[in-house]
Amino acid sequence: MVIFYLFDFRSLWSPFFALNLFLILLLYYLISVKYRNCFKQSEPLTKKQAANFTGFILLLYLIKGSPIDLMSHMMLTIHMVQMAFLLLIMPILFIKGIPDWIWRTVLDIKLIKPLFLFITKPLIAMLLFNVLFSFYHIPIILDFSKTNNFYHALMHSLLFFLAIFMFWPVLNNINGSKTMSGILKTGYMFANGVLMLPACALIIFADIPLYQTYSNPETWINALALCATPSSLSRLGSVGPELLKIFNPLGSLKDQKLGGILMKTVQEIVYVVIIAQIFAEWYRKDQEEALEEEKNAYNHKNTIKEIANE
Repeated sequence: MVIFYLFDFRSLWSPFFALNLFLILLLYYLISVKYRNCFKQSEPLTKKQAANFTGFILLLYLIKGSPIDLMSHMMLTIHMVQMAFLLLIMPILFIKGIPDWIWRTVLDIKLIKPLFLFITKPLIAMLLFNVLFSFYHIPIILDFSKTNNFYHALMHSLLFFLAIFMFWPVLNNINGSKTMSGILKTGYMFANGVLMLPACALIIFADIPLYQTYSNPETWINALALCATPSSLSRLGSVGPELLKIFNPLGSLKDQKLGGILMKTVQEIVYVVIIAQIFAEWYRKDQEEALEEEKNAYNHKNTIKEIANE
């Protein structure tokens, strides 16, 4: 691809970001394995937890440190794929990758616990995430964010943490935490899907390109400067519509529609999988309760017989 010979190694592979992620992963294993006994009520790290967190780190590098991040500033389609992974898949891996005893330790901190309990209330978590997601994709907001390094990082980080809070009511398994019933969890995920629809519909059904970042050559190059070095940008030559056609062969409008469709498709798949898991867990619990009731009835019947025989 053209980006691999026009852009340098630093622009394509973000080595400093990779180093930071490696240090985070190392810290995770030090806390959860080597120095676990320094913490009260700690539990051994399971293979599933380790795989989830390692997968989270690898995906984070893939979408924010590899050429995918560079391409997300060139095409809205790639940006929406990036957002789909960042907001719909990676928060699940993060929640499931952190051992329960670490969650309990953090949430027992006096300043954190009341705020976390408030912000993860289903209605609040659902509204915060979906409202900010829609707000972020208002054209003037996204264009500004895409050309300002600080606000770009801030918006993505904030959306990621709000996604964690949004998924928390249906994914958390910490003992003692309040959990919703299966039917409420299903309704909650369905409502989340409905609330994401307006932003995706705006992008899919618009008749004109909405974002200057992906349609205006000067704004496009300014957005690209967030993740490309000056030496790489100097190789692009003159900035004009022809340059956009090279890096976005779909054209701004088709690229925009495809991006919205991909985002909504990934969201539907993820939410359907979660709802299927909710139903499976719901069915399993009903079966266990029915079996327990049958066992209790059988024991009660035997007790009555023994008393009668005496």
